[in-house]
Amino acid sequence: MIRLRQVSAALLLLPLCACTVGPNYKRPAVDVPGQYRGLPPDSSTNPTGEPFAEMQWSTVFQDDVLKSLIKEALTNNYDVRIAATRILEAGAVLGITRANQFPQVGVGGSLGNTRTQPFPGNSTIGSASIQASWILDFWGQYRRATEAARANLLASEFGEKAVRITLIADVANAYFALRGFDRQLEVSKETVLADKDMVKLNTIKFEGGDAAITDELQAEILLEQSEAQVITLQQSIEQTENQISILLGRNPGPIARGLTLVAQPHAPEVPTGLPSAILEQRPDVRRAEESLVAANANVGVAKAAFFPQFSLTGAFGVQTSSLTSFLSGPTTGAWNAVGQVAQPIYEGGRIKSNYRLAWAERDEAELTYKQTVQQAFGDVSNALVGYTQSRLFRMKIEQQTATYKETARLANVRFEGGYTSFLEVLVTQQQYFTSELGLAQAWFAEMNEYVQLYQSLGGGWKP
Repeated sequence: MIRLRQVSAALLLLPLCACTVGPNYKRPAVDVPGQYRGLPPDSSTNPTGEPFAEMQWSTVFQDDVLKSLIKEALTNNYDVRIAATRILEAGAVLGITRANQFPQVGVGGSLGNTRTQPFPGNSTIGSASIQASWILDFWGQYRRATEAARANLLASEFGEKAVRITLIADVANAYFALRGFDRQLEVSKETVLADKDMVKLNTIKFEGGDAAITDELQAEILLEQSEAQVITLQQSIEQTENQISILLGRNPGPIARGLTLVAQPHAPEVPTGLPSAILEQRPDVRRAEESLVAANANVGVAKAAFFPQFSLTGAFGVQTSSLTSFLSGPTTGAWNAVGQVAQPIYEGGRIKSNYRLAWAERDEAELTYKQTVQQAFGDVSNALVGYTQSRLFRMKIEQQTATYKETARLANVRFEGGYTSFLEVLVTQQQYFTSELGLAQAWFAEMNEYVQLYQSLGGGWKP
């Protein structure tokens, strides 16, 4: 018994001498700009207020119909559900990996009946035993593996958040595109009605001898162009509705409408916050960093393979010739404890190659992280430039459309008064029609850049 206690004490003290090999993680230094490029030219500093990325998506998108669509998508979209399942998978892998740090304990038993001839009677033998084995994590191999598995779990969680951000942006952009097509269809139908009246007028003038047949034909061409545009837009509307339906986890079908594209609330300037905040705000950056943490820990796992492994096994069992003897003797008991050491000597370069591979994967993960950070800064700058310029462009197209509208009206008056040919009406009407369609597209481009700015800053994933 004294010897057993001595052995047990030695075994308990042995893990206290253990260490953890391999590099400890430290976030790599990255070049963070002082401010984002692309801030509005009329603002010398970043607009103040709550950072755009920290706003709830339900605050950024205030159309009630759009908010209900996004909420449904976050619940039913298959990409989000698949990403959530990957989190469960990574959590299970972490549990499996962490279990390697602890002893494995098992029990066993047997019962047998033996009859020997020519001697009379039977012989019953029963036994029960408990076994334990433990590979000591002396060099931190299993702790590093657990560190890597935990980082992979966090990477999966941030991956799910990145999917959520992308889904919110996709639903919003598709919805704004749909409202843009709705506006273009409305303009096209109004143009068809006006063109039909123009065809009737030119037909009457031609039949009365006051106009040439070319005027009637030109009016018909104008009508046919607007009718063809209606067909194209109806196709785009149905296809966009199908796209939104799939994002919502539905079968293709119609989509409800809310505010018009022009009525969608959005601020002319948004506070982007400091560029350094993107290291914590963007989930794809966080995911890349956790992948680096995992690769860094795997270097320790590979390094631990160079050193000897210490394993302990022990067993205790009893044996009796009677079932009742387990409660009251006689029984025969035995125990054993064994410590083993295994040191790799030659494996054909496998261990060194695994170590070099771990370092290469770690270096690759660091480069990927830095690239992701740099790409994030680029995304924000591009979105800032896009939002500012698309807004200015939309305002110019509004002015242009108003000018074309007045030009087309005056051309109509001059034509009906007999002061100009129908060719002038044809040209000005076509310019006005094209400008109206372009204005709807400009509104969509502005809202699209608004969504891209929110997404590039990492907004939408915080509850």
